[in-house]
Amino acid sequence: MRRLRQFTVVATVTFLMSVLVLVACSAPQSQQGGNSNAAQSSGATDWKAVGQALGKEGSMQPGDVYKVSLPRSDLQVTVGGVAVKPALALGSWVAFKKMGDTAMVMGDLVLTEDEVTPVMTKLQEGGVMQTALHNHVLHESPRVMYMHINATGDAVKIAKAIHDALSLSKTPFAAPAAPPASSDQDLGIDTKQLDQIMGQTGKVNGGVYQFSVPRAETVSDNGMEVPPAMGVATAINFQPTGGGKAAITGDFVLIASEVNPVIKALRDNGIEVTALHSHMLTESPRLFFMHFWANDDAQKLARGMRSALDQMNIAKGQPK
Repeated sequence: MRRLRQFTVVATVTFLMSVLVLVACSAPQSQQGGNSNAAQSSGATDWKAVGQALGKEGSMQPGDVYKVSLPRSDLQVTVGGVAVKPALALGSWVAFKKMGDTAMVMGDLVLTEDEVTPVMTKLQEGGVMQTALHNHVLHESPRVMYMHINATGDAVKIAKAIHDALSLSKTPFAAPAAPPASSDQDLGIDTKQLDQIMGQTGKVNGGVYQFSVPRAETVSDNGMEVPPAMGVATAINFQPTGGGKAAITGDFVLIASEVNPVIKALRDNGIEVTALHSHMLTESPRLFFMHFWANDDAQKLARGMRSALDQMNIAKGQPK
């Protein structure tokens, strides 16, 4: 009987200890989960205010970047007889990344010639810097300019300053109606074959097949890391033009030693170099942005793009 009582006491103590351990383990996890949810809710609220100030909501991108796309769907631009889709070369954007109590903001604004001066003046009044103003393509009609911007500070105030400046242009703030989802057959080019040739995985956006290829090294600006989503990844866009052909444009993001090898690779493959310039002022390593254009067999052009990428220090392990 005594042994039975001893066994009962031991079993009870063991059970109570197990309960205490489970409670002790679960309490911090529950608290941590609550804090995480609260942080996510707070972050969403912060970016919602930024979207409201800018006049259009954005979306989160890799690297904790909040990016707002403002395609110039109002413009009817042609290059070499090709009607340029906004996703090919007319995509204004603004990207925000938190840096402690402040935010780093970068962007690329697509403007007509008449819009450049009023937008620039208003940005200056709002404390938003210009880091470049130039062309990206050649022989386009009407003429289009690209204004690269940078600012650091309160994200909502910066968003409001950019909104006020863009309100002096005809940039649409309302999101256009989403086009129906496109299949490879709808595009008229074999995107799986393009992926294979390029050694990358692209995506369909607004009737254009897009590749984004980050560099291997970390890029910083004014001592702060700049994720690829803030405009420092090589962009290669294919817009189908019929019969298996495509118009291509975008920009290679290069260090100095890569510039001329990439030019040679492009010219060897019949691809025109349309611009070579900087987009930022204080980045490290120093970067050069090379824009290009061609309208030819899509797979032939993909081989030319791959030849150029092979001259660069791009991130390994990209999907193939």
